[in-house]
Amino acid sequence: MAGIRDVAKIAGVSASTVSRVMNGTAHVDEEKKLRVLAAIKETNFRPNELARSLYKKSSKMIGVILPTMENPFFTELAKDIEEAAYDHSYRFALCNSNHDYHKEKNNIRTMTQLNADGMILMSNHEKVWKEVKECNIPVVIMDRQLRDHKELAYIGSNHYEGGKLAAKHMIECGCKYLVHMRGSQVLSSARQRLQGCLDVCKESHIPMDVVDCGYEYHDGIQAICEILERYPKVDGILASNDVTALAAYKVLKNKGYDIPRDIQLMGYDNTNISSMVTPEITTIAQQTKAMGRLAVEIIVNHINQVPFKKETIFDVSLIERETTKK
Repeated sequence: MAGIRDVAKIAGVSASTVSRVMNGTAHVDEEKKLRVLAAIKETNFRPNELARSLYKKSSKMIGVILPTMENPFFTELAKDIEEAAYDHSYRFALCNSNHDYHKEKNNIRTMTQLNADGMILMSNHEKVWKEVKECNIPVVIMDRQLRDHKELAYIGSNHYEGGKLAAKHMIECGCKYLVHMRGSQVLSSARQRLQGCLDVCKESHIPMDVVDCGYEYHDGIQAICEILERYPKVDGILASNDVTALAAYKVLKNKGYDIPRDIQLMGYDNTNISSMVTPEITTIAQQTKAMGRLAVEIIVNHINQVPFKKETIFDVSLIERETTKK
């Protein structure tokens, strides 16, 4: 494989001249520049990207750290971020912390070592802020807000409104007794959504109970079994996301319940699976494509010293499908 000295020898210039042509760090005589470019083409020379990133303190890469890849909301959001990064000529590096703080901490350090131009972080852990402050690269926090509020920017959804929309729709569909499969109250998104549901139920004088539920399929199985045992009169279930809504539907169907005649069911996130299953799941949609694009644009604007908003909260919307019926 050809190296920079091979290119320099063919072009009849110094290695430093080749470097200046490739990096655009200084003016090079046009005739020499053309010889260098011809030599690069002739040798099919590919520069050492890691070495270039160390020299330029830029890797043209944006890192993304997800809390899990099992939740389709995060994988779909990562896809939207990758597309936006590509449109801005940035590469994309994806890490999965699997809800493990120590793994998340190591992922942040890896992005720093790779000279990532920016990082987009979705975290369950408040204490990760120490790592964010020490990593020396711009960080955009998404979906789950850290209490410190000192990140480069925060992008989220109006989860309080999402909770209100979900509960209001279930009540309009005739539900008289709701149970909310609430996500971890460590997360700002879960707290806001629960409060939205509670406020609507209080205003409408509709009773609502809660069971704790994570965001993965097995969490939904456990939660729906608990609901049926503790709250047999339930006629409306607000799942923690589309995955747990699907788990709830499976258990209910196996136990002979008709959805939505006997029990109405609401998901959250509007991931692809919500419309790929039968019956299709009524859900609350987040604007993942717009959120992912904005996260990348904030990092690019920061690098280019272009002003940007410190915090952006996107609207959510109700998607009515087959697991609810008015």
